[in-house]
Amino acid sequence: MTTETTKKPSVLFVCVHNAGRSQMAAAFLTTLGKGDIEVRSAGSQPAEKINPAAVEAMAELGIDMSKETPKVLTTEAVKESDVVITMGCGDECPYFPGKRYEDWVLEDPAGKGVDSVRPIRDEIKGRIENLIESLVPSAK
Repeated sequence: MTTETTKKPSVLFVCVHNAGRSQMAAAFLTTLGKGDIEVRSAGSQPAEKINPAAVEAMAELGIDMSKETPKVLTTEAVKESDVVITMGCGDECPYFPGKRYEDWVLEDPAGKGVDSVRPIRDEIKGRIENLIESLVPSAK
C-alpha cells in the first residue's frame, strides 16, 4: 500500500458550544471508528465545560466523555478535515471548497436532563454508524 491509500479520513464536528452534540458525535466516532478515522470537534462559541447530561447519557453506553473540554473552532481544524459536520452553528462555520460538508439538524441538549438527552444521543449514534460506513466501507 502507498501512503496515499493509508491516510485516515478525518472528520470535524462543529456546534456552537462544543459541549453536547459535537462531543457526543466525536466520542461515538472515536469509539465506533476503532482508530480508522481521525476525529476532531470544536465550537464557534465554546462553553466552559461539557454538558453533564451528555456525559451521563454517554456513560450509560460505556463511553467516558468526562475529561473532554470544549474547544474553539479554528480555520486550521476545518482545513485539516476531510468531512465537516455542522450541528447548528450556521454562518459561523468556515467553508472551504473541496470538503464534504453535512449539516445535521439535531435538538440542542443544552439545559436538558439526561432523559431528554438520550434520544439525541441515540440519533447521533445512528448517524455516526452511517458515517463510518461511508468513510470506511470495510468497517461493516
